[in-house]
Amino acid sequence: MTSPLLISRQMLALLGTRTFIYHQDRVPQDGAVLVVSNHRSFMDAPLLMTALDRTIRFACHHYMGQVPVLREFVTRMGCFPLDTPDQRQRSFFHQATQLLQSQQVVGIFPEGAEPMVQLTHPKDMGEFQRGFAHLALRAPVQDLAILPVAIAPQSELTTSPFPLKLLSWADPSEPLFNQSGWHPIVFYQRVNVSIGRPIWLTDAQRQYYSGKHARTVVTDLTAQCQAEIHDLLSECLN
Repeated sequence: MTSPLLISRQMLALLGTRTFIYHQDRVPQDGAVLVVSNHRSFMDAPLLMTALDRTIRFACHHYMGQVPVLREFVTRMGCFPLDTPDQRQRSFFHQATQLLQSQQVVGIFPEGAEPMVQLTHPKDMGEFQRGFAHLALRAPVQDLAILPVAIAPQSELTTSPFPLKLLSWADPSEPLFNQSGWHPIVFYQRVNVSIGRPIWLTDAQRQYYSGKHARTVVTDLTAQCQAEIHDLLSECLN
């Protein structure tokens, strides 16, 4: 079977995307890595795999596991669709922890689905959800690195091929799909991928996470990642 990494390279070549990668030397060459990135396009997952030169197991939206053709594609890409809201958190932590324990690379887009359905400027980022920080601090994995990565398109095309409410058929539990308007699809023509400095989890952070300072540790770690990606975006797009 064709690997997710090869599919990613072929996809970018087919679309004619010109990719420029910065600070590739910062990518850990082995071991468990949690990749955290901004998110505006369906091309982000294959783009990050190509830039890091490693297969990345991405958590993706629940509806992607409900549509037959899409489900086969994301599965071949190594993605794991999130569960329904009532089981989502438990299922996500279980699957992601198993992958990290087997020394794989897990990818998360902490902005969630909103930037995918509401077109934003390439330099803008939504507030990061904190699930990835909880995962990093909770997972029983030694030498775990969080790797912030910025995707900064220089040139792109946008189309809106179908109404948002069409997706509510696949996932009626998602409020974002229950609104008027059309789903934007962003195609990168020229794009920079800037890799941040790895954040290695320390024993001190994990000890604080199990105590009364847990919320502070999670908040600080989330803010650190978002600030790093913001700075990388600013460098690429200014």
